[in-house]
Amino acid sequence: MTLQEAQEAVDQWIRTYGVRYFSELTNMAVLTEEVGELARVMSRRYGDQSFKPGEPTDPADEMADVLWVLLCLANQTGTDLTEAFRRNLDKKTRRDATRHLNNEKLR
Repeated sequence: MTLQEAQEAVDQWIRTYGVRYFSELTNMAVLTEEVGELARVMSRRYGDQSFKPGEPTDPADEMADVLWVLLCLANQTGTDLTEAFRRNLDKKTRRDATRHLNNEKLR
């Protein structure tokens, strides 16, 4: 599935099952919440904390939740994520073409 197809799938789901999008501000808060849930799983799986009984353990599911809300925000703001990601990758390539290669800390 492409980013464009994902944006379309989320939009179709919202129109079919979700009644309407939450407001942009609400979705921004939900995105923050979902990133926090991903951080909790990551800190327990790859960090020093342990899981509590019954706590979610799958980072993939939490990542998908983050992506879902990001796709909602993109749709709400008229953002073409495919094009935005292309531009962002070009920017990073121009800016960082040698930066990381020359970083002694990464060797």
